[in-house]
Amino acid sequence: MKKGQLFTTFAAALLVVSSGLGMVSSVSAASKKADVTTSASKAKYTPAKELKQKYDVIIVGAGGAGMSAALAAKQKGLNPVILEKMPTAGGNTLKASSGMNASETKVEKKNGVKDTNKQFYEETLKGGHYKNDKALLHYMVNNSASAIDWLDSMGMKLDKLTISGGMSVKRTHRPHDGSAVGTYLASGLLRNVKQQKIPLFVNADVTKINEKDNKVSGVKVVMNQEKTKTVKAKAVIVTTGGYGASKKMIKKYRPDLANYVSTNQKGSTGDGLKMITKLGGATTNLDQIQIHPTVYQKPPYLIGEATRGEGGILVNKAGDRFTNDMGTRDKVSAAINKQDGKMAYVVFDAGVLKRSAVINQYIKKGFTKQGNTVAELAKQINVPATELEKTMTTWNKSVTDHKDKFGRTTGMDHQLNQGPYYAIPIAPGIHYTMGGVKTNTKTQVLKKSGKTIPGLYAAGEVVGGLHGYNRIGGNSVCAIIVFGRQAGNQAAAYLK
Repeated sequence: MKKGQLFTTFAAALLVVSSGLGMVSSVSAASKKADVTTSASKAKYTPAKELKQKYDVIIVGAGGAGMSAALAAKQKGLNPVILEKMPTAGGNTLKASSGMNASETKVEKKNGVKDTNKQFYEETLKGGHYKNDKALLHYMVNNSASAIDWLDSMGMKLDKLTISGGMSVKRTHRPHDGSAVGTYLASGLLRNVKQQKIPLFVNADVTKINEKDNKVSGVKVVMNQEKTKTVKAKAVIVTTGGYGASKKMIKKYRPDLANYVSTNQKGSTGDGLKMITKLGGATTNLDQIQIHPTVYQKPPYLIGEATRGEGGILVNKAGDRFTNDMGTRDKVSAAINKQDGKMAYVVFDAGVLKRSAVINQYIKKGFTKQGNTVAELAKQINVPATELEKTMTTWNKSVTDHKDKFGRTTGMDHQLNQGPYYAIPIAPGIHYTMGGVKTNTKTQVLKKSGKTIPGLYAAGEVVGGLHGYNRIGGNSVCAIIVFGRQAGNQAAAYLK
């Protein structure tokens, strides 16, 4: 068997998704013989014994940005390798649920959505309180449509549209079946990594980025928590994500958030940030941590923006709405924290469920309460039935009139009038670290002097500045694809 074709077991979260993504058809003969515990064939990772001493480019981290970088590098003729410290690929990408923002796309045009790159840029800038790195933002926006096409060319079709808080039009692109965008893309990217025979090692903890003659020369990696190896490469792309799962770093940069739950996967502990700063890499906005307004608390689980984007509302313990449900995440979070118990409920109906299949995850996990009527739902969540019924009646009239007392103007295409009705208890939680290392639009890591570190690139949540002081929902998925792809392309340009 060729090297790079053998892979160890993939996460159950992706096994279920992969069965509907053509994973079965690309499974090797050897893996078909393996024991199968689910209806989906098991995806596999490269065994540690196949790690070589040298590659063209090393990608540290196997989330959406890392796998995009590897695929772009491979398309440019390079021999890349992906090293992932966790037992499974996917990273925080697996946590993304709503969609990928992009402007001037063929999907928008097909659906009659009038949108421009300028509009996308300006709304993101406003959402970030005008603190965004303008050059990075321009690059992301201007390359967002081609990123949708690039994914499409590899069998990942984001051809459904919804809207996220802070946006004025439906530019949040979602999978055709309405499933969570993160698991869909992680599975699709992994499938392509496998098809391209790109080696992907898990339980591969990169602890140091090596330099020689002031240029990147490779990494030190601990394989399976045992053997430390040196792997050489003239280019290294860091896509290790943020530090939202590091209680130590949260306490350091934002002690006021120390007691918040986090939606981040366990591997988001700032490893790449630490390694890059040791090489002299500059950082920006490290105290800017995004709180997501709608997080189920125990266990911490993100309730995606699409639930509101498709028509859901927020109500408090009194059964009343209290804010523009589709405002930016910082404003909605602040409004929830002012309510009794610092919590609220996301309320929606069967119509929203039909339009957003990801909600089935929440139901299966037992997060939802349900009632055939609004009064029954009120009883389930212990709020006054007459007040909740009044709230729903008022809301439905607002949808008809398209005029809301809280100033909501989006996600108002459908009334909430189809039983059964649902509610999910939520409160704010740590979701995304907007600070990180400084890069230019070529994803080259910058020093404080503004000079680059030759051969070192970074993409995804490890990079700071792009989102300013508040991230718009759907922009992180756009960023990992756009800048992951750019990092792979730029590494190839550097090496050639």
